[in-house]
Amino acid sequence: MTTYGTIPTSSFPAAGTPAVNLEYISRARETITAGLGTCRPWREMFDSHRFGIPTSLADAAARVGTNAAYFRMNYAVGVLAILFLSLLWHPISLVVLAAMMAAWLFLYFLRDKPLALFGRTVSDSVVLAALAAATIAVLMLTNAVSNIVGAMLTGVAAVLIHGAMRKTDDLSIDEEAAGPSSSSRSSY
Repeated sequence: MTTYGTIPTSSFPAAGTPAVNLEYISRARETITAGLGTCRPWREMFDSHRFGIPTSLADAAARVGTNAAYFRMNYAVGVLAILFLSLLWHPISLVVLAAMMAAWLFLYFLRDKPLALFGRTVSDSVVLAALAAATIAVLMLTNAVSNIVGAMLTGVAAVLIHGAMRKTDDLSIDEEAAGPSSSSRSSY
């Protein structure tokens, strides 16, 4: 007897079962893949024919703005890579950074419903502020603050230099591709 194409009788398995955990992991993977899907091709980002010196400071600022919107995910990956490389000589800080990144993913980015503590709903702004404060405090306790600040400044400088030097003639940014505005975060 075959049961191909049948619909299961139970709508949801009990919480804590392996099926629920696998569903959560699957959703997390899909969300991360969708986020990385907005990453532009690296070949397009570093096309040598698309670089030139800006004619003015206003032109450089306009280029940085357009490139930052278009290559947003690439820039984030680049800055995180620089931060990771700077922490290779501070393994405890690297482990703490990985733990904080996991906390950010599960408590802020991958949530599909509001966070509730002690029966009360916690707003996204409170979660954001708490995670930011916890990240700064924990990384300061690892004695790698100068490394982290130096890496972040290096990453921001690299983004600004690339953004100012890369021409924007071939880039077309539509509202959907640019992503949500910085003033609001999409709710799940």
